[in-house]
Order: sequence, then C-alpha cells, then structure tokens
Amino acid sequence: MRHFAHGNTPPPSDRNDLKTLKTLLPYLWRFKLRVLLALACLIAAKVAGVTTPLYLKDIVDQLSLPATMAVVPLLALAGYGLARLLSGVLGELRDAIFARVVQGAVRTVAREVFSHLFRLSLRFHLERQTGGMSRDIERGTKGIGFLLNFTVFNILPTLVEIGLVIGILLHRYNAWFAVVTFATIAIYIVFTLVITEWRTVFRRSMNDLDSKANSKAIDALINYETVKYFGNEGYETRRYDGNLASWEQSAIKNQVSLSFLNAGQGAIIATGVTLIMWLAARGVNQGEMTVGDVVLVATFITQLWAPLHFLGFVYREIRHSLADMERMFTLLNVGAEVADRPTAQPLASRDVAIRFDGVGFGYDAKRTILHDVSFDIPAGHTVAVVGASGAGKSTLSRLLFRFYDVGSGAIRFNGTDVRELSQDSLRAHIGIVPQDTVLFNDSIYYNIAYGRPDATREEVIDAARSAHIHDFVMGLPDGYDTTVGERGLKLSGGEKQRVAIARTILKNPPVLIFDEATSALDSRTEKAIQAELLSIAANRTTLIIAHRLSTIAEADCILVMDGGRIIERGTHRELLAHGGRYAEMWRLQQEGEALDA
Repeated sequence: MRHFAHGNTPPPSDRNDLKTLKTLLPYLWRFKLRVLLALACLIAAKVAGVTTPLYLKDIVDQLSLPATMAVVPLLALAGYGLARLLSGVLGELRDAIFARVVQGAVRTVAREVFSHLFRLSLRFHLERQTGGMSRDIERGTKGIGFLLNFTVFNILPTLVEIGLVIGILLHRYNAWFAVVTFATIAIYIVFTLVITEWRTVFRRSMNDLDSKANSKAIDALINYETVKYFGNEGYETRRYDGNLASWEQSAIKNQVSLSFLNAGQGAIIATGVTLIMWLAARGVNQGEMTVGDVVLVATFITQLWAPLHFLGFVYREIRHSLADMERMFTLLNVGAEVADRPTAQPLASRDVAIRFDGVGFGYDAKRTILHDVSFDIPAGHTVAVVGASGAGKSTLSRLLFRFYDVGSGAIRFNGTDVRELSQDSLRAHIGIVPQDTVLFNDSIYYNIAYGRPDATREEVIDAARSAHIHDFVMGLPDGYDTTVGERGLKLSGGEKQRVAIARTILKNPPVLIFDEATSALDSRTEKAIQAELLSIAANRTTLIIAHRLSTIAEADCILVMDGGRIIERGTHRELLAHGGRYAEMWRLQQEGEALDA
C-alpha cells in the first residue's frame, strides 16, 4: 500500500476541470507542430483501421461464391494487408511524435512549480507539512502524462472510430444498426459518468486519509529521537493505525463501487452486442445481408467495444489525474507574499550601510514583534544585538533577508528601501551563520561549495582552511567526499558551524549576520570559532545576534532589546558604565562562567 502526503494544500472545494485543462494548454501549445502532426497520424490510422473490415467483407464474400466462380481476391487481400499495416505504423508514429510533447510539458510544469515554491514566503514554508508538496508535484506531473497519453492514444482515437463506424453503418445498412450502436455507446458513457462521479467521493476520502496517515508517519519518523526519549512508540503506532483504519473503510467502499461500475458496463455492452448480432442474423435470413456483411458488423463491434470498455477505466483515471493536476496547479496560484516590484533595482555596491528606520513588524496582525526599531550599521562596522528570548532579535535577520516585509518604517541599504531592490541581488550581498546550521545530506565539499556553486576546488579548500576545518576534513577516511548525513547529523555542532563559516567565506558577501552562531557550543569550541567569526567580519558590515555577551565586547555598537524595543545602545564600556540592563546581564553571565569554572 502506498501512502501520499499532500502538504498544506487542501483539495479544492470546487473542482474545475476545464480551468485545469486551460492551465495546461499553453504548456502543450509550445509543441503545436508536433501536436498537429500527431493528430493527423491519429486520424489517418483510424481511417485505415476502419477500412480493414471493409476489405475483410469483400474477401469473405468472394470466397463464399460457388467453387466454379471463385477466384483468389488478390486486390481485397492487398488492400486488407495495407490497411492493417498503415493502422499499426501510423499509430506508432503518432506515439513517437507525441512523446516529446508529453515529456516536455511534464518537465516544464514540474520546473515551474519547483521554482515557484522558492519564490513563496518563509511563512508558507514554515506552515507546510514536510514531504507533502513534493508528493503534490510528483502526482500532478504523473497526472499530466496520464491525461495526455490516454486522451491522445485512447479517447480521441475511440471517438474518431465511433464516428466513422456509425457513418458506415448508416450508409450501408439498416438505420437500426447505427441507432443500436449509438444508443449503446450513449448509455454506456452516461452510466460511466454518473457512477464515476458518485465514486469520486470515496476516492477523494481515501486519498485524504491516505495523506493524513502518511503525514503523521513522516512526522513521527523525523522526530524519531523525541519518540524514543518519551517511550511513545506504541502511542505513535496506535495513532498511525487509527488513520489507517479510516483509510481501510474508504478503500473498501472505493473497491465495491468500482465492482458495481464494471458490472454495469459489462451488462450494457453485452445487451448492445446481442441486439446488433440479432439484427445481422435477421438480415442474412431475409436475404438483405451477406455473410461478409455479418463479418463486417461483428468486426466493427469488436473494434469498438474493446477500447470503449477500456474508456471507462481511462475516464476514471483521467478524473483522478485532473484532481492531482489541480492540486499541483494550486501551488502555482499561491501568491508570493514578498515579491519584487516591477521597478526593483539591483544592489551593486560592495560597501553597504544599513539603516533600520522606525521598523514595526508582526508575524500576524494580533501580535506585534518589533516596535519602532531604529539603528544604523555603517559600512564596515559591527553592531551586536542582545536581549532575552522573544525580544525580536532573530526577526531582524529575517527582515534583512526580506523573508518578510516590514509592517511600518523601512530598512534601507545605502539609503534605498530594500523593497525597491531585487531580492536576488539583496540576498547575494548577505551571508549568514545561523544558530542551527542545517546541512544537505551530501558531501562536506558539496556543503561548502553551496556558498558559491561555480567556485573552483581550490577556492572551496581555501575557504575550508580559513574556517580551520581543512585539517579535520583531511583526517576523515573519505576527506571532502565524506557524507554529513541528513541535516548534517554525522558532524558535531562545532564541525557543522565551521562548515557554515567556510560556506559563508566562500560566498564572500559584504554583509554578514551571525544569528547566535555559537550559542549551542561549549565555551572552548565557542572561543575557537569566535576568533574565526571576528576574522571574517573584518571590514564587512556585520550584525551579530548574541547570547553570550563576551563574544560581542569588541562590537562598534551594542543594542539591548526587550519586548521588541531597543532599550539601551552603546559600546561595551559605555553600557557597563551606564549600569542598566546590559550591565546586569554581564554580571549574571560572568558569575555563571565563574561557577562553571
């Protein structure tokens, strides 16, 4: 049993298949010449396929003559063989021509959705469920392939064939042949549509419960250590099984309804075939039809019913594919909370002065995080921010990267509001060493080179040397090819931080942010890394968000925040002399370090 997670994009409450198809159309029309060629091959193949029974009728009729009159029907045999050959060859040619259309559309859509996800806000990604969106993209792109292949390779050919057969029956025989054939097809299609719509409820319910079970399972596995810490393996298993139980009931209803649909389709086809064969048999008895005519009608029926029976399955799957595609396309419809203005300019200077100008901000309207925050970081200077948890310190770095836009006031780079700058150029000027360094599950080399993917190997190794991690890496059995594990869990905290520093050194940005970069480390490791941080901060515009005050004593200016406001500012010495909140924090930390010693 496969499970799918859908992230935080719920299934649309109002299905609009036509809108989904219109969204897909531009991706196909890029290959319009191939589409038209494939359609031409499709029609030609079906014309050849429909003429095959006509030649077969002539062969049977000629061979049914008395032995004295019989001659080998060479012309009819040649026509029969050529028609069968063209039907097969043109069908394969259609498939070959259309393959580029299908795969090209799938690739383009998947790339655009993936790229769009990176344009969405941090808020969107913080609220999503891990693994869900990737499944949306996977199922949506598979749905595109299924829809296009079966529309062009099954539905359209069947409709063309139905039209041709009914036309031939009307032209050559009693109108009742065409009437019975058309009525059987119409009843079959209506029955399929009605029952499939009824079944869609069960299918959707099954998929949603399937997704919920998978999301819970992924969440529990990602938090494996927490589950083990609290001995909650049984609790997680019961919770997972509870979701599976609901899924099981929906899956049973889905299968029972499918069996009802298949049985009904079989009954309709059996009734139609019986009526047509009765009409043919009566025609022969009355001398109105030959044995060749019976063969012709029987062959037409066989050719029609086989794809028509398959058409029911295809329609059901196309509906599911449209639902999956709609879900994926809803991701494209999610607007970017932070978007470049049409007049956005690139930030080009290597000397960057930063100003927070009366900045107010809240992650939601009910709670304000920053209140009228104003300060300057002159080009090449270092400003540190300290304060209790929840004071708004880390929010400053997120606003600098423009993961969010300020609610009031402005952040300015060299006097220009960041909202007037392109996000790409803004972020290219900023490097960050975060508190919790998350690495890709790849090699150490890849993780360092991520700072500048086009860097040479020598530049990557030089960055590692500057971060004092080169000797450690060379001491590993696989050196720079050592895999760090998911989220870098195979490395210690200090080693991960050095990789993060090397990555930032390689990026070589004019603006640096150290967001409590050493707070998770022990004192000895912190002192070693702190020297490296100060070294790379030299002559760069630097914002340090600090926990331990000893790491920022040399900063040009220190800001003390509380409740989203700056309550003190000055140098280390000035703040100590002032005897306020900073002096109290310094005293408490010094006493704590003395006790630890």
